[in-house]
Amino acid sequence: MLKATLLILFLISLFIGSVYLGFYGPLPNNEELLKIKNSEASEVYSADGVLLGKYYLQDRSAVPFDRISKHALDALVATEDARFYDHAGIDYRSLLRVLIRTVILQDRSGGGGSTITQQLAKNVYGRRNHKYLSTPINKIREIFIAKRLEEVYSKEDIITLYFNTVPFGDNAFGIESTSQRFFNKNAKSLTVPEAATIVGMLKANYSYNPRLFPEKSTHRRNVVMGQMNKYGYLTRDDMESYKKSALVLNYKAQSRREGIATYFREQVRQKALKWCAASGKSGGTPYNLYTDGLKIHTTLDSRMQQYAEAALSEQMTALQKIFKRHIDNKEPWRTNANIIDQAIRQSERYKQLAASGMKASEILKIFDENVPMEIFTWDGSKQVTISPLDSIKHYLSFLNAGFMAMNSHTGATKAWVGGIDFKYFQYDHVQKTTKRQVGSTFKPIVYAAAIEAGIAPCDYISAEKVIYENYNNWSPENGEDNYDQKYSMLGALTKSVNTVAVNLLDQTGIAKAINLADKMGIESELPHVPSLALGVANISISEMANAYSTFSNNGTPVSSFAIERIEDTNGSIVYEHSAPKPAQVITNETSELIIAMMRSVVDKGTGSRLRWKYNLSNDLAGKTGTTQSNTDGWFAATLPDLVMISWVGADNPSFRFRSTALGQGANTALPITALFLKKMSQDASLNNISKAKFTTPSASTLAMLDCLPQKEDKNLIEQIFGKKDKEVKKDFGDSLGVEKDKKGFFNKVKGLFKKKNK
Repeated sequence: MLKATLLILFLISLFIGSVYLGFYGPLPNNEELLKIKNSEASEVYSADGVLLGKYYLQDRSAVPFDRISKHALDALVATEDARFYDHAGIDYRSLLRVLIRTVILQDRSGGGGSTITQQLAKNVYGRRNHKYLSTPINKIREIFIAKRLEEVYSKEDIITLYFNTVPFGDNAFGIESTSQRFFNKNAKSLTVPEAATIVGMLKANYSYNPRLFPEKSTHRRNVVMGQMNKYGYLTRDDMESYKKSALVLNYKAQSRREGIATYFREQVRQKALKWCAASGKSGGTPYNLYTDGLKIHTTLDSRMQQYAEAALSEQMTALQKIFKRHIDNKEPWRTNANIIDQAIRQSERYKQLAASGMKASEILKIFDENVPMEIFTWDGSKQVTISPLDSIKHYLSFLNAGFMAMNSHTGATKAWVGGIDFKYFQYDHVQKTTKRQVGSTFKPIVYAAAIEAGIAPCDYISAEKVIYENYNNWSPENGEDNYDQKYSMLGALTKSVNTVAVNLLDQTGIAKAINLADKMGIESELPHVPSLALGVANISISEMANAYSTFSNNGTPVSSFAIERIEDTNGSIVYEHSAPKPAQVITNETSELIIAMMRSVVDKGTGSRLRWKYNLSNDLAGKTGTTQSNTDGWFAATLPDLVMISWVGADNPSFRFRSTALGQGANTALPITALFLKKMSQDASLNNISKAKFTTPSASTLAMLDCLPQKEDKNLIEQIFGKKDKEVKKDFGDSLGVEKDKKGFFNKVKGLFKKKNK
C-alpha cells in the first residue's frame, strides 16, 4: 500500500515536473511575462475629445489602475478571490475545497479554486487542447505562470492586467470597453450597482449579459453585492438599498455601421490603414490598426457632426415623402426594364449566386421568392417579408445626399455625412472618388477666371441666346425669358444666368478656367466644352469644398484632411498632419469680389430662401446648382471660416424630380445647409464660427461693384416698335449675325386681342 502510494506520488510529481519543464509547451519566463501585451482596439476621437468609435478584432482598451472604479476592484476581489491580497498567486485553501467538494464529493456548486492571478494567466496565455489530459495540464500550467506573475508584478499590476484582459459580454474585452459599451461611461465612474453588474458577467458573460437577460443579470448583480457585504466592502444598509435599484443601461454599440460619423470613421479607417502599412514601429514591423491601441485624433467637431446628421435626416425625411408621391406609378423601370435588370446584376446577392455556379434563370427565380429581411425606411428599420426584387425596387427609389463642412483656412474637416444611412447605404457621396455633375456651383470659378483675365465686374454682358456651331449647334438656355437683358457680373451670378456664364467663359477661354479650377483643388478631369460654365463636369463634394475655400481664404485654396495626429499606446505622437503652404491662385481683390457676388446670391438671388424661409442672419455667401433634368441638386456656401457643400440626388440618375421647382438645388440641397446652420447658430459654444463676420471689402473692390446689376439691351424706339433682334451663331470668339423677329410693345398689345386657337 505504501509503495503504491509512493508510486502514485512519484508519477504525479513526474507529471507536474514534465509540465514545468515544458513537455506540453514552454512556460513563459519572467522577461516574457514583463512584456505581456494584448491586442488593443484603436480609438478615434473628435477634435473636441469625443470618442467616435473604435477599430478592433476584439474591443479592448487598456486603462491604468487609477482609472478603474474602486467599486469594481472591491467587487472583483469579493466575488472571485477574497484572499487575493494575502496569497502569492495560489490560494491553497480554495484548492483544497475544490479537491474535496468538486473532485471527491462531485459537488459542482463548490465553485472554482482559481485565483485572480491564475485567471489572468488563462486570459493571457489561453488553454491548449491535450485531449484527456487537457484540464490537469492547463491547471498546472496556470499555477506555475501565476507564481511567476506574482514574482514580477505587484498586486495592483495584476488586478489591472486582469481587468484589461478579461472578456465580458457582447465581444467587449476589458473593463473600460465594457463600461463604455453598457453604461456609456469610463471605468473610473462606475457606481456600485454598475460595477457589480459588470463583475457579475465574469461567471458567464452570455448568460448574465444585462442587455440580453436583464433579470438574470440583476440577480447576479445582487449576489455580487452580497459578496461585497460579506467581505466588508459594503454595509448591509447600502447593499439592501442598491439591491432595490433597477438595472439601468445606457448601451452604446460600437459597430462601424452605427453611431456618430459612420461615413467619416470609414474614411479615417482607410487612411489609417494606409499609414499603418507604410509606417514601422521601432522594431521595424508595421503598425496594426486593429491590435496596437492607437489613438487617432481627427479634425471632426462632434457638435457640428451631430447637427449635420440631424439636418440631413430632417430634410431627407421630408423630401423623400414628396419624391415618393411624385414618382408613384411613374418609376423609370416602368418604361425602361434595363434599370431593374442592371440593378439585379450589380447586387451582391446576384454576384454571390452567380459565383456559386447558378444559371441566370435560376437566380432570377430566387429573386422573385419572398424572404424575411430588414429594410431601411425613414420611420426606422422594419422587418418585412418581400422578394429580393422588391427590395431592389425599394432602395432604387430613395434619394440620397452628402454634406461636408470644412475649415476654409486649414482644410480641417469639421462635419462629414456621406449618405442617408451607413448601415444600408455604404457608398460615400463625399469622398473624392464619388463625382456628380455640379451645375451652377461651378459658375463662381468661371467668374473668378474672367476677373483674373481682366474682365471688369461692371462690364455689361449680354444674355443673348447664342448657338455654338463648333459644338454641334449647342445653345444654352436660361430659366426665364431674359435674353434681351445685359448683366453685370453681380447681377448675372445673383440670378444664375446661364447665357452670361457661357459668354464669360467664351471671353476668358476654357483653358484658363480649367487651369484655375485645377489650382483651386479640383482634381477631376474637366471637359473642354462651353457647357463647362454650367457645371457639366463631374466633381466630388470634397473637391468642391477645397475650391470654395479659395474664396473665403483670400485667394488661397486648402486641401481637406481628416487626421490631426496619431498616438501610440504610450501617448507618443507617431504621426502629425503637416502640409506644404499652398500658393495664392487668385488675388485678394478677386476673392473679395466673388464673395460679394455670392452674398448677393444668398440675399437676393437663387439662395434667398436662407433668409425668407429659414430666417438665417449669418454672414453667408453661396451658390445653388441644378443639373440637367434635375438629376443633381447642389448648394455650396461659406461662412468667413467654414465652407459647406451639400448635394442631393438618387444613386441611379434615372430617378429624379420632373419639376425644377421640386428638383432644383435650392429646394433639395440648400435646406440641409440651412438646417445645419440653424442648429449651429443656436449653440453658443459655436458662436465664433456661426456668427463670424466677413471683412468689409476694400474701397477699390466696392468701386468695381458700383453699377446696376442689369439693364435691358434695347433703346426706347426698339421697346415700342420692336426690332430685328439677333440670334447669334458663332464659334467661340467668332460671331455671325442672323436676323430673327422680336416683338415690340405695339405688337405685344395687338396680340392680346387676337382670337386664340382652342
